[in-house]
Amino acid sequence: MRLLLWLLLLAALATGLAVAARYNDGYALLVMPPWRIELSLNLLLFVLLAGCVAAYFLLHGIASILRMPAAVSAYRAKRARAKADSALRDAVLCWQEGRFSQAIKSAEQSFDAGHARGLAALIALRAAHGLRDESREALWRQRALDNETGVRAARLKAEVELALDNHDFGLARDLLKQLLDEGGRHIALLRLSLRIHQGLGDWTEVLRLTRQLQKHKALTAEQAAPLRLRAHRENLAALAGDGEQLLRYWKSMADDDRREARLALTAAQALAVAEDCGGAARLIEDFLDHEWDSALVAVYGQCQGGDVVARIAHAEKWLADHPRDGVLLLCLGRLCRQKQLWGKAQSYLEASLAIGPTPEAHLELASLLENELEKSGVAERHYRSAAMLYQSQSRGGRKSV
Repeated sequence: MRLLLWLLLLAALATGLAVAARYNDGYALLVMPPWRIELSLNLLLFVLLAGCVAAYFLLHGIASILRMPAAVSAYRAKRARAKADSALRDAVLCWQEGRFSQAIKSAEQSFDAGHARGLAALIALRAAHGLRDESREALWRQRALDNETGVRAARLKAEVELALDNHDFGLARDLLKQLLDEGGRHIALLRLSLRIHQGLGDWTEVLRLTRQLQKHKALTAEQAAPLRLRAHRENLAALAGDGEQLLRYWKSMADDDRREARLALTAAQALAVAEDCGGAARLIEDFLDHEWDSALVAVYGQCQGGDVVARIAHAEKWLADHPRDGVLLLCLGRLCRQKQLWGKAQSYLEASLAIGPTPEAHLELASLLENELEKSGVAERHYRSAAMLYQSQSRGGRKSV
């Protein structure tokens, strides 16, 4: 449509010029002695116009010829850049697909062409690490270091991840510190920091990072829970032997974490080892008053010392709500034995065995009968029963394996 309009416009212009020339009787006289030229004004105008057009195309052609070497060079550079860019894309794709040898080859083509040398070196470095080729990894690490302009943050992050893969947590920590000092603070770095502090065993920092990542929704509650549990258990284990510090740490934990049975069990056992039976008893009582857990009841009865009478009274209150809990009855038997209430201890232990025979209950009752009640014959039967139960359990364990 546009071409048709141009043709119509040119036709109209030509028609107008022809009509105007028909009524133009003017002429031009050019004199250069001894010559003299006389021609119509229309012809002169036509010759001048044709000369201008010819001069334009002549000068344009000369300029094009003069620009030709630069144009050829630019074309070749553009073509080389396109090939290098294609090689870089192939390197990224091959690295993501796990074709590390081809990724290194493509990255080297881009690097040799001088296109995005820092990025090409990083891709080749990661690919060489994937192949566990130490010589090529060292080569590309140096090349990435020499061409890190514009990709320094990416290089440091890559070095941190490679150090983590090699379990070199100290190096990873130092490299990450450089990256953080340069202003790189985002979710990916927090994740790397979490892995580093897990490897270094810095569980206090693991707790802080876990809370921070959960706050930013980078970890779900289900993902954060085992991390917090592991960190608390490791911190409690590190404080083993110091009852005061254990209790202080326990009280500093979040309420939700203190409601975790496995953590309460770890803390109670650590307090028992630290010979702080009073602290262990209070911890267990606070927990069991809200949520029942038989494993904690077992620790409650095993701890030696403290206010045993108060513990017996507390356990008997629990017995009203859990009358058929064999572990609770065993716990009461042990506590009564500590206070030399032989008759009550025997009754509770026999009740525990009546609900569910266990090696622990048989051994506790056998020891009571042999050492305190001097009934060696009956005690021997309980020793045999305990041995049979242990043997049966060990056989069942081997079968399950």
